[in-house]
Amino acid sequence: MDADNLFSRQIKEAKASEIREMLKVVKSRDIISFGGGMPDPCLFPVEDIKRITADVLSERGALALQYETTEGYDRLCRKLSGFMSSGGMKVSPDEILITAGSQQALDMFGRAFIDPGDEIILEEPTYLAAWSAFRTLRPKVILAPMDCYGLKPDALREILRERRSANGGSPGRRIKFLYTVPTCQNPTGITLTEERRRALVEIAEEFDFLIIEDDPYGYLSDEPNPPFIKAIDGGRTIYTSTFSKILAPGLRLGWIAAPEEILTKLAILKQSLDLCSCTLSQHIAYEFMERGLLERYISKLKVAYKTKRAEMFAALEEHFPENSTWTKPTGGMFIWAAVPRKVDTRALLPRAVENGVAYVPGAAFYPSGGGTNTMRINYSYPTREQIAEGVKRLGQVIREAG
Repeated sequence: MDADNLFSRQIKEAKASEIREMLKVVKSRDIISFGGGMPDPCLFPVEDIKRITADVLSERGALALQYETTEGYDRLCRKLSGFMSSGGMKVSPDEILITAGSQQALDMFGRAFIDPGDEIILEEPTYLAAWSAFRTLRPKVILAPMDCYGLKPDALREILRERRSANGGSPGRRIKFLYTVPTCQNPTGITLTEERRRALVEIAEEFDFLIIEDDPYGYLSDEPNPPFIKAIDGGRTIYTSTFSKILAPGLRLGWIAAPEEILTKLAILKQSLDLCSCTLSQHIAYEFMERGLLERYISKLKVAYKTKRAEMFAALEEHFPENSTWTKPTGGMFIWAAVPRKVDTRALLPRAVENGVAYVPGAAFYPSGGGTNTMRINYSYPTREQIAEGVKRLGQVIREAG
């Protein structure tokens, strides 16, 4: 059977994630991994989850093991509504949809808004898994440049005005949305300033598109964050986050907060994908929040990750070539490094793996094909000892290549 002739165009054009493929290599060998965006497994609240799971099954097992509504467990939605209000967002429980992790949310955004040829805006560099979810739908991409303060609104406005001028003053094909990770961005770790967030809302109003605010890392920042974009403008912004970074990725739970008319359509779409997210996981997450454990666990993560981040800064300073640079994030899980220009980090990766260390080449995050001398380095997953040794090995490989 020639299966290739049976596949759809969408699946033929789909490409394996460089990160997921790397994780296969890392798991099969004794390698220090700076690759995936994985939490520290030593910090997982295993005993708390054991007790909660036993209590849930004992007290309401029939409910927790049954199908749930597509929108999600109502008590969890109410908890999340209150949780987000601490960040200034006014979101009712009816405006929340529970998803199977944030990746399902990204997939749903593409399915819900993109027809072939539609235009979307991505910051560059952008989150690889979001671009993977969107590109199989064949959109036209407008790339918004970034600097050390995040996405550059003035540059984006100029790009959009030139686009309008090229169309003779008419808007042309409608832009559907801007996708952004504004706080402790993946891959750079940069946090967008409040001034620029407000400017993005103004641009979205001027050119009439949605903003998708992806926020997996904002709750892990050591410093006060600027206001959520959704807190600035709730009517045009769709917010999404996940329990994968602040509780446990194995629960496979995320959520979307959006205006009700949008959420209704997303819920219909989700019905065709999986009917509902895991009911048992939703009950566990609700109880974790109800018992006041989430805030304590997040505080524990922030302390641990701050220590690891400082360890990586010191190691980079000691072992990377003098003309290398890197970002100084206030939280999240990643540092973005640029090495000497003549070093191609994608070509360098096999040599690094041979030397027992892995990272994600920066080019993977550039839809335009740039970033050849950059890399994303994760500090949340490895131990402090592995950070010191891994950066030493990586620095040696870079110096040899340069």
